[in-house]
Amino acid sequence: QVQLVESGGGLVQAGGSLRLSCAASRSIFSINSMGWYRQGPGKQRELVASFTSGTSTNYADSVKGRFTISRDNAKNTVYLQMNSLKPEDTAVYYCYGTLWGLDYWGQGTQVTVSS
Repeated sequence: QVQLVESGGGLVQAGGSLRLSCAASRSIFSINSMGWYRQGPGKQRELVASFTSGTSTNYADSVKGRFTISRDNAKNTVYLQMNSLKPEDTAVYYCYGTLWGLDYWGQGTQVTVSS
């Protein structure tokens, strides 16, 4: 089992930056995949960025070149650096981790981008 706690959301103007953090309750070496989803108002939850097969990364087309996922194994933390934010990035961002075939989710952190 793993607990995931997100932080770093907030209100930012378009063009600004935020960094989200996801702290895991256990070593992230043991977690098969980790990443970030988001759910905007009236929208389905969508994958934003993820680590797959170790350090390989995957990004949604809408965030490529603007968002970067990274990890600090010593801190058991995954980050999402978000630059050049747009109003359409407004959403609740959720960290997830897959461990032994089960998906675990954080509580979500709100990101609001004003125009």
